[in-house]
Amino acid sequence: MKTLIRRCFAGLGLLALAVLPAAADALRVPAFTAYIEPDFEAARVSPRSGISGWNDAQQSVVWYGQFPTAGKVTCAVALRLPAGTNAQWRLTVAGQAHTAQGTGAGRELTTVGFGEFTVPGDGAYQRIELTALNPAGQPNGEPESLVLDGPAAVGAHFNLKSRRNAASVHLAYPVPAGTNVAAFYCEMAGVDEPLYTYYMACGWHRGYFGMQINSPTERRVIFSVWDSGNEGVSRSRVDPTNRVVLLAKGAGVDAGDFGNEGTGGHSHLVYNWKTGATQRFLVTAQPTNGTYTIYSGYFFQPERKQWELISSWRAPKEGGWLHGLYSFSENFGGDNGHLRRKARYGNQWIRTPEGVWVELTGATFSHDPTGKSDRLDRFMGVEEGRFFLSHGGFGPGFTKYGELFHRPATGQPPVDLVNFVPPAGLPPGSR
Repeated sequence: MKTLIRRCFAGLGLLALAVLPAAADALRVPAFTAYIEPDFEAARVSPRSGISGWNDAQQSVVWYGQFPTAGKVTCAVALRLPAGTNAQWRLTVAGQAHTAQGTGAGRELTTVGFGEFTVPGDGAYQRIELTALNPAGQPNGEPESLVLDGPAAVGAHFNLKSRRNAASVHLAYPVPAGTNVAAFYCEMAGVDEPLYTYYMACGWHRGYFGMQINSPTERRVIFSVWDSGNEGVSRSRVDPTNRVVLLAKGAGVDAGDFGNEGTGGHSHLVYNWKTGATQRFLVTAQPTNGTYTIYSGYFFQPERKQWELISSWRAPKEGGWLHGLYSFSENFGGDNGHLRRKARYGNQWIRTPEGVWVELTGATFSHDPTGKSDRLDRFMGVEEGRFFLSHGGFGPGFTKYGELFHRPATGQPPVDLVNFVPPAGLPPGSR
């Protein structure tokens, strides 16, 4: 065991440190749960190697956690550094910054201690930032874990799993018992715009319809329908009798297959929808002979001020109407799961086969397994007369699974859909 050498410099909080094993009961927060800021792609983060390729001193390694107990927490970082290399870092916790030095031991872990910090016990998320203070071209190290000890570390909550995505969150819309649903209408506005976000407006038991941020230069409107059967990965293994079939698609729409989350038919329109602007979505269902249903997705094109078909699919072994209506928000790329995603959902209506419009003003909250205990920064509410979903960001807010919310009723179905006639291009029998 190597000896800890501590030299405190007044006003600098500088610690010169060698390797020190963490206490047996210390909390180790893996580096593969951290984020790189401000450029989340500036280093590699993986369960196998922790953080590697951290060569830019302008980028920080950041953890987020909650401390329910106020008091002192002792912080250290275990990392790998080339043998004999001297390096320096700064760790900032709850607004307090301490600086420390360390010498590399090759593939053996070096534990760099930063001393004690005081954290409030209000349960708010604290940002723990590791910054390199080394000359350009010098290795900053490969962090393996953040090590926390002391009274305030007891009961501290961090995500300890390698999935760094924000929890997926959902709204489920109760429908009056015995109501057949031939169409589902929902308006949605994306409030935040991090990459790798899918804001979904109209979901039902066989598919989903919404909008996505795919890259800094591309956004999409997506409409997808699941196959029948139980294949979860590869559509090539789906029997033709279980496959959904494309019947029609709108101008500029790409259509094909999808897998790995169930299988089915996918379609998307590359469209630069605007953050903060309300977008409008409509899904229709037409059961036919009890053996299949035609599902169609329509998107209101704001610039053209008209409804346009995204795509229409024949779903086999399905003879019913729409049910299981829901919306969701998803972070499908974990590298930036620390960023907040928020969208507003409002003016939900359904239409019966007889043409009667029914407003849906209630919604219950749910989340994926990540939201159960790993990521608690997920919630819903009502604002500006609409439901909202928020997840990620490590900010305040928590909603109990299954909690029911109500928004104010508008009492006015969408006027341009009361006598809606689908755009041309659909197959015979689909109108």
